[in-house]
Amino acid sequence: MHRIVIADDHGLYRRGLRLALTAGIPGAEIFDAACFDAVIGLLEQQASIDLAILDLNMPGLFDQEILGDVMSAYPNTHFAIVSADDSRAEILKALSIGLYGYIVKSQKDEEVVLAVNEMLAGRIYVPALLSRTSAGQGQQAHAFTERFAARRRDGIGGLAKLTSRQKEVLKLMAEGYSNKEIARNLEIAEATTKIHAAAIMRELGVRNRTEAAVLLQSWLANNEG
Repeated sequence: MHRIVIADDHGLYRRGLRLALTAGIPGAEIFDAACFDAVIGLLEQQASIDLAILDLNMPGLFDQEILGDVMSAYPNTHFAIVSADDSRAEILKALSIGLYGYIVKSQKDEEVVLAVNEMLAGRIYVPALLSRTSAGQGQQAHAFTERFAARRRDGIGGLAKLTSRQKEVLKLMAEGYSNKEIARNLEIAEATTKIHAAAIMRELGVRNRTEAAVLLQSWLANNEG
């Protein structure tokens, strides 16, 4: 029996994808997640997740770079992206970091079921539209780069984007706790702590835990009272 995680903050799409996969892959056990924290929780709690399908825009998942940490922590799970963005640049970027596939939200149900079956079988799924050329692809890739750069420039603004779990991890990081101590304190796996710490530093645009702590203390000082 296959075990699949569907992670998307849009409940309507999540339910639609669940229905399509339930009908197309009999016996599959499907778990829902509305944010990245929930995904990590499922990966920790549920044994042998075969495939996790993640929307890059859901709360807590900031960019494709963080997926490298997740894939390293859970090597037995295949990971894929589901996105409304069908640009060639984004699809190639996702595949280049070791993901098993890229599903576009505009694809038909039967195409998505085919994609999931391919990935469950250990094969890389590449959507047929990858061969399409578009004059706007360069502009789309440039816009993505600009959005990512803007997030990194605005560290204080990044604090507001952290999930509740990531804020807990950041607070303990700022107090000088190690990953092992944070994991023990929050009752999560050390690998999960590392994933959250990496996500926090990328979102805040800082290079290390010290800079993250300074940024947090600066924010707290400016918001006292």
